Amino acid sequence: MSCSLLIFGGGWLGRAIGAEALKRGGQAMATSRDPATRGALGAQGLKAVDPADAAALASALAAADAVVITAPPAADGCPGHAALAPLLARGERRPGWVGYVSSTAVYGDRAGGWAFEDDALNAATLQGARRVRAEQDWLETGRSLGLAVNLFRLPALYGPGRSGLDRLRNGEARMVRKPGQVFNRIHVDDVVAGVFASMDRPNPGRAYNLVDDEPAPAHVVTAWSARRLGLPPPPEVDWTDPSVSEAMRRFYLDSKRVSNARAKAELGWRPRYPSYREGIESLLAAGL
Repeated sequence: MSCSLLIFGGGWLGRAIGAEALKRGGQAMATSRDPATRGALGAQGLKAVDPADAAALASALAAADAVVITAPPAADGCPGHAALAPLLARGERRPGWVGYVSSTAVYGDRAGGWAFEDDALNAATLQGARRVRAEQDWLETGRSLGLAVNLFRLPALYGPGRSGLDRLRNGEARMVRKPGQVFNRIHVDDVVAGVFASMDRPNPGRAYNLVDDEPAPAHVVTAWSARRLGLPPPPEVDWTDPSVSEAMRRFYLDSKRVSNARAKAELGWRPRYPSYREGIESLLAAGL
């Protein structure tokens, strides 16, 4: 699908989505409040938009066939919703599709059990609760304005420039153990593929888990990665150890296996990297 795409949130994932839009022969606009980031977006071929510039944002939205929101929610809600919903409500031309990038944190802890899109949401963290609210805001906006809004619930995200390989190489990695803990991951390229598959097959109000096929404990992935690098396993620490960052510790609050069956059945999507092994091998093959 070739289109004009507005990405609210020109970070790592947003740039990857924008690159795919350009690859498909479309145009892509991405927002950032940071001038340096806007410069980097422009160098990539994306049209950079300052979301604080109301006129520029309104112009970008009016030109967009589709919108993706990748910016994370804050204490006062989803910044993309706060900026775009009023413009959508009064705009004469609206995009044909809106995608909101959420998190599997909305499910909370399942004690190692499976989570599906229609399960009751039970976020165990503040960040997860903010995601729940953002999802609800976008779904309500979609219903009230007749917009095709889809949700994408992502687990831990990795890919070029963002993986445990760098921490292993520089000696910062730790073998974090929590008995019984398991979670999914997803390669950034598989997220991008899922977003565009949904864009091609819009189903208003539908949520999709974009996750890999093989949830696994963190220490298993770390040990396997160390062996592939020819390095000894890093020191073991408990997940509550002060050396484990707060952001990393949030991953250990929940233990669940997340199903991707709906995305496969409805979108024809299949992860190119069905487990951490294929994903890490691809990074090593690329010299990353």
